[in-house]
Amino acid sequence: MAKIRIHRDSDTSATSVSNIFIDEYMSDANGEFVKIYLYLLRLMNAPDSAFSLSSIADKFEHTEKDVRRALSYWERMKLLQLEYDAEDNLTGICLLDSVPRHEEEALSGDPEASRLPAGDSPAQVQTPEETDSVPPKKCYTADDLKDFCENDQIAELLFIAERYLGRPLSQTDTNTFLYLYDGLGFSADLIEYLVEYCVSKNHTAIRYIETTAIRWAESGIRSVSAAKQEAKIHSAAYYAVMRAFGISGRNLVPSETEFIERWRSEYGFSTELISEACQQTIQAIHQPSFQYADSILKNWKERQVRSLEDVRRLGSEHRESRNASGASQTGNASKNKFNNFNQRSYDYDQLEKMLLTTNAQR
Repeated sequence: MAKIRIHRDSDTSATSVSNIFIDEYMSDANGEFVKIYLYLLRLMNAPDSAFSLSSIADKFEHTEKDVRRALSYWERMKLLQLEYDAEDNLTGICLLDSVPRHEEEALSGDPEASRLPAGDSPAQVQTPEETDSVPPKKCYTADDLKDFCENDQIAELLFIAERYLGRPLSQTDTNTFLYLYDGLGFSADLIEYLVEYCVSKNHTAIRYIETTAIRWAESGIRSVSAAKQEAKIHSAAYYAVMRAFGISGRNLVPSETEFIERWRSEYGFSTELISEACQQTIQAIHQPSFQYADSILKNWKERQVRSLEDVRRLGSEHRESRNASGASQTGNASKNKFNNFNQRSYDYDQLEKMLLTTNAQR
């Protein structure tokens, strides 16, 4: 069978836009930001991809500061990475693969905190100098990769990462692991545990791994033991409590996480029961209270509660006891001396007729 060749009838070029960008990122972004991102994609296909902030500003009649804000926004959305020299001059922009948002949002109890509402203006976005607390990521060259791979420790790390992820590493994957090692200063052991941790949570996207690493770096985590402690704190129970209490925009303080650890380790309760106790706390006092939730869980522990069915059973017994108590109080009230007299009943129609007859006779 002859081979089929596909071609076009003109030399018109086109710019490819990810469906993930259109479906999940475009609608939430400021319109001017979208224009600049699309223009960056266009520049990727240009023979000479070099440009300046002033040229983009002139193209859209913006200021350079507006362009920087747009770039900062897309960096926060993990769609690009800005690169700087030693003097903090912007020297490059590395466009990253679009990742479905649910993989990014799984990292935080407050996924909306890093998103800019569609109506917000460019002026409300901070510049990289105002937001970055970790070294900026750079795109490593083939020569850099060759030099790194001469280090047996790095070569072994990349091999182990492939085994954990179950796929050959792409250039983006390799670049990210080198950034964790060279940029963030993570040891090979810490990176290996990082990959193991993310895969254990069913997340193999390189953006998820990088975002987790940055969060660890910002928290000062530099060892496997510290990372394990962080993973222990930021457990499913941690986020379940935050959701049940409606806590957002902040992390829990140590005194609060101590309660959660007590509920999990000392009391031995599941995340499901811990969440139920927090919800009952809100229903009872209409505000989050770790002390109140602790009293509920302590009572459940004493009563050997181990499932939601046990919780419902206790609730049913409490209502029956309360109803029985109410009936008893009603019975006692009926024996009160003021209720011992025969109760009179009146025919109000007959009384009215009698009153009318008496008035007429007068």
